[in-house]
Amino acid sequence: MSEIKKRLSSIIESPAHDTQVKLQKICQLLDQEIPYFNWTGFYFKNGDKDELILGPYVGAPTDHTIIPYGKGICGQVAVSNETFVVPDVHEQDNYLSCSIDTKAEIVVPIIVDGKNVGQIDIDSHKVDPFTDEDREMLEWLCAEVGKIL
Repeated sequence: MSEIKKRLSSIIESPAHDTQVKLQKICQLLDQEIPYFNWTGFYFKNGDKDELILGPYVGAPTDHTIIPYGKGICGQVAVSNETFVVPDVHEQDNYLSCSIDTKAEIVVPIIVDGKNVGQIDIDSHKVDPFTDEDREMLEWLCAEVGKIL
């Protein structure tokens, strides 16, 4: 995982790309390097509205380009400001299904100046794939992404 963190750092610190390109490259790297990350994307607060809007992502297209706060896992994280790990999405009542193949999800908020400005959302086709190491790496990543927003 430390090699992935080094590569993520180099993307974030690269002066050659704008923020959207960096976010897309982050999604691509995670998708390529972690086999059970089957959909990786960013959602961001949509202006002054209490909703999220889809940002850069890698994976199957999704109908969930706008997510109201409180709706689904992403919407709940927008309200709680806490990482949410779902080992089995079929056991969640408040879940927005993006794909019938999705079995698990992890969503980590991006906090800037004490405000939740977005999140990284990762879906997996495996039940309970996410490790403590994944969570720690993604929380580190979101803190680093927050510095470039």
